[in-house]
Amino acid sequence: MQNHLKVIIAAALLSACSSPNTVNVIAGQESVIPLHNEGERAGRYHNLYPGDKHYPTTCTDDCYPETELLQCNDTPLHCLYQGQQNPASINTGFTVRWLGHASFMIETPNGEHLLFDPVKEQFDSPVDLAFKLAGGMYRNPGFWPTKNELNQIDAVMYSHIHYDHFNKADIEEIGNQPRYLVPLGVADNFPTGGFNISEMAWYASTPINDLTIHAVPAHHFSSRVLVPFIYEDNNKDLWNGWLLEQNGNTLFFAGDTGYSQHFSDIKQKYGEIDVCLMPIASYYHEENGKWYRYVHTTPEDALNAARELSCKVMIPWGYGNASWQMGDHSSHSALLRLLHMSHNMNEPVPLYILNEGEQVRL
Repeated sequence: MQNHLKVIIAAALLSACSSPNTVNVIAGQESVIPLHNEGERAGRYHNLYPGDKHYPTTCTDDCYPETELLQCNDTPLHCLYQGQQNPASINTGFTVRWLGHASFMIETPNGEHLLFDPVKEQFDSPVDLAFKLAGGMYRNPGFWPTKNELNQIDAVMYSHIHYDHFNKADIEEIGNQPRYLVPLGVADNFPTGGFNISEMAWYASTPINDLTIHAVPAHHFSSRVLVPFIYEDNNKDLWNGWLLEQNGNTLFFAGDTGYSQHFSDIKQKYGEIDVCLMPIASYYHEENGKWYRYVHTTPEDALNAARELSCKVMIPWGYGNASWQMGDHSSHSALLRLLHMSHNMNEPVPLYILNEGEQVRL
C-alpha cells in the first residue's frame, strides 16, 4: 500500500512538472513594441534611443574616496553602510527589502507581495560552470525569502533574461502559484511546470487586485547563451523596467539600463515617482568601458535619471557583499562613487542606502 502511494505521488509530481505553461501577451493601443521590421535584424528588439550618448555628468578624478559611512573589513570589500537615514519624508506604504544584486521583495500598501529579478545564488547552467572554469568570482548567496514568504508571493517580475537577473532553478523553487510578468518573448525561457506568464509590451499595464503594474522601457539588450560561449539569441527577447502604482503612490524598478531619454519619457507619462530602485554598478571595464556604460548607469547617471524621474527617494542596487562585482573595481566601489557624486552634484533626490537583507517601509 505504501509503495502504491509513493508511485501515485511520484506520478503526480512528474505530471505537475511537465504541465504546459499558460502564456498571454499584454499590449494596448498606447503600447510600444520596438522591433526591427527589415534587414538582418528583422524580428529583433531595439532601444528607443540608440546611437552615441551624451552624459550630463562624468566623474573623472578621485571617484572612490573612502567615507566613515561605509565600514569595510578590506576596503572596499565586505562592507556595511552605517549612515543615519530618515525614510519618513514620504508615506507611500511600500515596503522594500533588498535581497542582493538586483533582487527585491516588495510589499505593496494594500498587502500584495512581489519579487523583482529574484536570483538566489549563482547562474544557471551552462554559464555557471563556464564562469567557474574561467576563474570568475562567485557571489555570496543573497538573502533569499523563506519558504513561507515564497508561498505568499502574488507576482514575480523579471526585467530581462541575463543570467544575473533570471534563473530557471529559482523559478522552479518559487513555484507556479504566483503570476509571472515578463518582457515580450521571455516566456520561451521558462521551465515547464504550469506557470502563468504574462508577456508585456512597453507601456502596457495589468492589474493585480487594485495594484496596477506597468511595463516601461529600459536601455539595455538581451542574450542568453545557448551553446557555451556562443550567443545566437541577441535581442530576441525584450527588456523592461517596471512601475507599480497603488493608492496614488508609485514605485519604479529600472532593471538593467543605460542612461537615455526614456527616463524623461516615463516621467512625462506617469508623473513624479515616489520610490526609485536604481542600478549603479557594472559600468566599469578597462577594455570596453564605453559599451558597459552604454547599457549600465554609472552612479552619476543614476542620479541624473532619478532627478529626471522626480524621484522622492532613490534606493541604489547592484553593488554589495552578495554581488558578482561585475564590471566594477570591487564590491562597494559603486556605492563609494554614488555617495561622492551625490555630494558633488548637490543632488536634490534623497538616497536611502540598504545593506543586503535589510528592508524599509517608505
